Amino acid sequence: MMDYIGIDIGSTAAKVCVRGPHAQQFVLPTGWSSRETADEIGRRLTASGIRLEPGTAYTVATGYGRGNVVFADRAVTEITCHARAGAQETGGTCTLIDIGGQDTKVIRVEGGVVTDFLMNDKCAAGTGKFLEIMANRLCVGLEALFALAETGTPLSISALCTVFAESEVISYIGEGRPRPDIAAGVIDSVAAKVATLCSRQALLPEIRLTGGLCHSPYFVARLAEKLGHPVQALPGGQFAGAYGASLIAQKQASSS
Repeated sequence: MMDYIGIDIGSTAAKVCVRGPHAQQFVLPTGWSSRETADEIGRRLTASGIRLEPGTAYTVATGYGRGNVVFADRAVTEITCHARAGAQETGGTCTLIDIGGQDTKVIRVEGGVVTDFLMNDKCAAGTGKFLEIMANRLCVGLEALFALAETGTPLSISALCTVFAESEVISYIGEGRPRPDIAAGVIDSVAAKVATLCSRQALLPEIRLTGGLCHSPYFVARLAEKLGHPVQALPGGQFAGAYGASLIAQKQASSS
């Protein structure tokens, strides 16, 4: 029996999903070099008993660093991989919202096929990087940022640019505004920007969230409120790209 390996190297984190005899999932920080991260993934997989060679494993790489996974049998876009994971979990038709470290994607999947997709502008204001910057400004980690936000009343953060939004946060800090209110404003700002992106595409009744913010019920609820539609986090949503890549790996191995 083969191992089907999906590797999603994003701008912030690299996710790995293995389905087969050596089934496992793990996350590594991407760091400054996706090539070094890919090499470390290869070493970990080999150490776990996986033989990265034809007939024993099939590997599909995705994410912005997919070209650096030199042992991959195939590279596939993250849009295709997320759509494959979403189709597997929802029966084939859904709107996927993937909030990554550097970009946000809205993917329309019908009958298991991508029929439309949108990406945010070059600014990182509606992404995980924005949250990371704001958490650092408030001297907390991401988990603490969400915990604070749940107890606060959102302050308005209207700037569309991360730099200007950070200036708004700095102003609130200087005014002595409560940290939970600032944190709530930061989360509200991201949810609003994602909702604005979604408004450019006709949403399907089933909306699923993928990416690193899936772990936060608070964010999922805020996004649903902004959209005016129910939103559910895809199970294991942080691994959606890697999981979808492993499903594609299985299909490719079976047809080759």
